[in-house]
Amino acid sequence: MFKTVIWLAIAGSLGTLARYSLSGIVQRVIETSFPMGTVTVNITGCFIAGFLWTIFENRWAVSGETKIAVMIGFMGAFTTFSTLILESQEMFRSAQWVLGFSYLAIQNVTGLIAMLTGVFLGQLI
Repeated sequence: MFKTVIWLAIAGSLGTLARYSLSGIVQRVIETSFPMGTVTVNITGCFIAGFLWTIFENRWAVSGETKIAVMIGFMGAFTTFSTLILESQEMFRSAQWVLGFSYLAIQNVTGLIAMLTGVFLGQLI
């Protein structure tokens, strides 16, 4: 257990640094006020998560500890958007269309409402 936590911390640190670096590079290169760095990280994260998940499940025999470190540690710190999309894809893959679209709607709409509520409450203080 302790070893897993250490690997999660290391992988999470690397994911955070990768997110910060990629986002910053893209934002500087494109020079726009639109958050293209974040868009790039989220889309790249979705690709990497899908690719690694498939490779881990079908091609490479990796330990559960390695999967946790990479998928939760690195990818979780790189972008949680990839987890949202991966979980949605699993629902769609098993033909749970209503559940999948509901999951996406709940995450996005409720997330936006929660953020706006936090901004509002933060301004009151």
